[in-house]
Amino acid sequence: MDDPIWATAHSVGDFRQREPLETRPATEKTDVRILYDARHIYFGIHCYDSNPQGIVATQLRRDLSQDLDDNFAIMIDPSLSHRSGYIFEVNPLGTQRDGEIIEEQAPQNDSIVEPSWDGLWISAGKITADGWTATIEIPFSTLNFRGGSEVTWGVNFRRFIRRKNEEDKWSGYRRVFGFWRVSQAGVLQGLKGIKSGRLLVIKPYGLLGGQSFSGQPWNALHTGGVDVKYGLTSNLVAVGTVNTDFSDADVDQQQFNLTPYPIQIPEKRRFFLENSDIFNFLLWNQDLLFFTRQIGIDPVSGQEVPIDAGGKIAGHAAGLDLGIMDVRTRAEGPNPYGNYAVIRAKRPLMPGSYIGFMATDKQSGNPLDRYNRSAGLDAKFVVLGNLNVRGYYAKSWSPGFGSDNAAFGGRLTYANNWFNIYAGHGVTERNFNAEMGFVTRTDDQPTIVEFNLTPRPHALNIRELDLGGFVNHDPNTAEKLVYREWSPSIRVLFNSSAEIDSLPQDVVYQFLGQPLHLYKNISIPAGSYKFTSHQLAYTSAGDRRITFTSSFQWGSYYTGTLKIATLNAQYRPNPHLTLAVNQTLNVFRLPQGAFNIALAGVQVSYAFNRFVNLTTFLQADTAQTQAASANIRLRYTFRPDSDLYVIYNLGNRFQNLVSGNPMPVREEKFAIKATYSWSR
Repeated sequence: MDDPIWATAHSVGDFRQREPLETRPATEKTDVRILYDARHIYFGIHCYDSNPQGIVATQLRRDLSQDLDDNFAIMIDPSLSHRSGYIFEVNPLGTQRDGEIIEEQAPQNDSIVEPSWDGLWISAGKITADGWTATIEIPFSTLNFRGGSEVTWGVNFRRFIRRKNEEDKWSGYRRVFGFWRVSQAGVLQGLKGIKSGRLLVIKPYGLLGGQSFSGQPWNALHTGGVDVKYGLTSNLVAVGTVNTDFSDADVDQQQFNLTPYPIQIPEKRRFFLENSDIFNFLLWNQDLLFFTRQIGIDPVSGQEVPIDAGGKIAGHAAGLDLGIMDVRTRAEGPNPYGNYAVIRAKRPLMPGSYIGFMATDKQSGNPLDRYNRSAGLDAKFVVLGNLNVRGYYAKSWSPGFGSDNAAFGGRLTYANNWFNIYAGHGVTERNFNAEMGFVTRTDDQPTIVEFNLTPRPHALNIRELDLGGFVNHDPNTAEKLVYREWSPSIRVLFNSSAEIDSLPQDVVYQFLGQPLHLYKNISIPAGSYKFTSHQLAYTSAGDRRITFTSSFQWGSYYTGTLKIATLNAQYRPNPHLTLAVNQTLNVFRLPQGAFNIALAGVQVSYAFNRFVNLTTFLQADTAQTQAASANIRLRYTFRPDSDLYVIYNLGNRFQNLVSGNPMPVREEKFAIKATYSWSR
């Protein structure tokens, strides 16, 4: 920030508090300056601080949560969609975290963004005598944006001061508007003369190593492939992949499924994350008409299915958000070859709103399941900023199923500073079969109503109370009750960010049409069950070297009782070393048998600097015959978007998606992988 060029840039500095005192001026000054050239945009950030010794900066490894550090985030909506965008976050050490906002959906486990998407950008940070500074360089190609004579973006800025648990924003600083509310962003105008040459990024990889599956000898691995990104028009980009390898993707954290329904695991593979916002089609609750985890990963075993080639075109043209994708997987083991195609179009309306269409087509070498197709319409309307209404209608087609094959529904959310409401109703007919999507249950018509009061008592160091509850009534399409749950809820949020959560009385009715397999030869018989549980959880304050979340749940469970204790703890003695532990203990006491299932994970991460880090992740799952698994990954980023990986994996890398806790196929793998990104 000492470079004289920054003095020529206009200063942005009117930040207001979102937390704790909504709309009040920020307690510390923040100054943001913006420059650009033909290929990049630059941000210079000066976070003034009256107590520089109180600045918290403990994270050197990319893409880990920065909620425990001071940090600054930039949101960019390059297509001015008012619905989707990118977030770039840095802490005072210059450590990066980035992600993609999809249709203004809030992240599940972070205050800013889910970090699955990775972009190419450069950052640096420094603690100074009057606060801290950061500089950021983002190539236009990272934003899938190629330019024009003059363009306008949506943009927003957010600063977080850890010791004060204070969140300051430049635009949309009302408490009901999280940073992912792209429709509340400000506007960046006057970007002129951006280079109009064709975007081209070529990223080959090479891999050497060995692999062995359960009970089989080792086989040598020697392969390579390439990803290519090419700009077709100013805002329409083609992405191709040949012989895709995903060894650099993080392993899934193992889960034990307590329900008769499949569980959803987030996508982590880079090819599928590119422009994933355009391909989003939300059905009931979190169900999806198109779910990329169904491609290239066996849903039962969790094993990787080789991808021969794939390509997609995504972006904005003729006033539409457009996406076309085609991926072919090869036959291997029990998996026949498959070809997966999808087309998506959205027509933007008022800010944050759209109407859309999607169609999917799966061709398979399985003679019993030669094809599966689906198509649907959806819409989203944002009214007065606080009211969000969504609706959808979709149908699927498979051999032998020509009726009762639709899914439709709608929901609304409304939030202000005193209460929030979520309500919805959906119908999924019994023959609806979106094999390229994720559907929790068919033959159902659920209704959900959730209501919360959110007073702020300004006493006992309490920042907010959330008092409310929900009812989920879920019969099948013949009106026979299959599932019902209701529970009051209590949440106490303290000024320090510590938190107490409670479900004092969670009452569940569940009808099982077939036995639910839990463990070894133990299953819950088919029938009707009603059980009640109680839960209490505590999250520690975030400004400590040691942070943790713990919970305890107890009560009845089908034919007996179940107690669940969890602990997730993290210790960061310095910016280089992070130690994390997660432990879940399930204690079952059933007439069919008394048993315990423990899931434990230990992660040790050492960042030599921001570009070299070593991560060791050990997991144990006593529900499996061979309980232990390990993933060791050394990553060296020798230039932007170019990496050298050394990877060792023992166990299953990807969590299976289906219910019933099937036994996964274990693998042992050692690989050295190098990627190199070339662009013009």
